[in-house]
Order: sequence, then structure tokens, then C-alpha cells
Amino acid sequence: MQLRRATEADSEAIRLIYNTEVLTSTATLDLVPRSRSAQEAWMSEHSGVYPVLVAETGGVVAGFSSLSAYRPRPGYATAVEDSVYVAEGYRGQGVGRLLLNGAAEAALSHGFHSVIARIVTEQSASIALHKACGFEIIGIEREVGRKFGRWLDVALAQRML
Repeated sequence: MQLRRATEADSEAIRLIYNTEVLTSTATLDLVPRSRSAQEAWMSEHSGVYPVLVAETGGVVAGFSSLSAYRPRPGYATAVEDSVYVAEGYRGQGVGRLLLNGAAEAALSHGFHSVIARIVTEQSASIALHKACGFEIIGIEREVGRKFGRWLDVALAQRML
């Protein structure tokens, strides 16, 4: 398994992994699958200090992680938000841990002080992954999300770098 920075050639594989979650799970609260042009724009936004990383095995993208600005106001500039998505056939094989630790290392190398995750509380595997990678649950936002006709609570997890 190789961890590396995503390239434009990975864009479609990343989009397919993400769109599967949009359509089938609460791993993201996006409701509309990402188009190719939206994916290209997203990839462009995630360059520099907000990288996209991919875990690749045998030439196949098994998952990806990304960093995003935590909040737009300048006082939040030292914090980032992480996202981690693992393709269904690669779960439970350490891919998520590789991607999340890689994202935290990238954040540290770019001078960030804190990584925040927002995780729908029913996503127990993601919560366990974040805890295993040194994140602490620091709060629950009650019924702030809605998907598939249900209200969803969101856990806030934080790792200080």
C-alpha cells in the first residue's frame, strides 16, 4: 500500500469513491453526487497546504483523505478539517489509518496546530479510526444534519499537532 499526494489522474477514482458515499451513506452529508467539473474544481482547491492524499495498491486507488480550511475567518487559519474515505472493498485493512495519519502529518508539515473532524455519530468505524489516530471527541452537535429523511448528530473530534 502506497500513500502519495493525489494527481489529476486520480480525480475520477476519487470522485467515484466519494459519490458512492453521497448516494449510500451518511459518511458525507452531501446530497448530490459530484460532477466531473465539480470534481476538477475540488481537486484544484485542494492543492498547496490543503492536499488530497491517496492510498494506492496494485495501481488502484483504495481511498483518499483531504484537508480543508476549518473556517474562513483569519483567526481560524491554524486549524484544518480532515476527510477520509475508503472504497468498500478495502475497509478494515489499515487504509483509513494510513490516510488519516498521512493527513495529520501533512497538516503538521504545513504549520497547522489542530485537525478537526466532523463525523456523523452513526459512523462508528470513522469515530474509532479517529480515536485510534489520536483524536479526542470534544463535543456532539445535536440534529445538525439531515439525510435519508433522518436527523443526524455530528461528533466533533480534534487532534492537536
